[in-house]
Amino acid sequence: MADVTDTTELDGVVDCLPLVHHTVRPEWIDYNGHMSEAFYVLVFGYATDAMMIETGLHAGYRESTGCSLYTVEAHIRYLDDVPEGARLAVRTRVLGADAKKVRFAHELFVVADAHPLQGVEGTESAQGIEDPSPATLPTEAEPVATTELLALHVDRAAGRATPFPDTIRERLTSLTEDAPSWAGRSITQVPKPRA
Repeated sequence: MADVTDTTELDGVVDCLPLVHHTVRPEWIDYNGHMSEAFYVLVFGYATDAMMIETGLHAGYRESTGCSLYTVEAHIRYLDDVPEGARLAVRTRVLGADAKKVRFAHELFVVADAHPLQGVEGTESAQGIEDPSPATLPTEAEPVATTELLALHVDRAAGRATPFPDTIRERLTSLTEDAPSWAGRSITQVPKPRA
């Protein structure tokens, strides 16, 4: 068996992550008639799973090392309503990586079409993930939601952060892009009512 920390199989991968596609299911629709906020998080979670596979943090790696990514911070922006049946594409950008952590962002788009896939190899949570495709979108595409996340590489047995293997850290670093203008924002302050 190959060393699961070896990402040489990724050598032919372009230095951007593929889009991940989904279709909005009827059970994802809330009482307002559009996709419920919880399912944006689900779709973004599937995109994180796909990023982990692409960077060598796949199921085999997690099983053999006992290490995984733990999300420690997230900020979501809901920008537009998404109806039932909408075809979705998630673009993932790595914004930075160091010895033990990675900052990344997902942008959710409604697109014209996607191609169903039975599942993404290496992840047990592949249900709902459709065909990953090159990271291209129509130039006029505007995201309907975004999220920015910070994750730690954690040794589950030790219960603490541990350094990424060099090959994985180097892969994450090679994917690093400039942060989009919306990244790094916090939630808008609401003034206290006057007494």
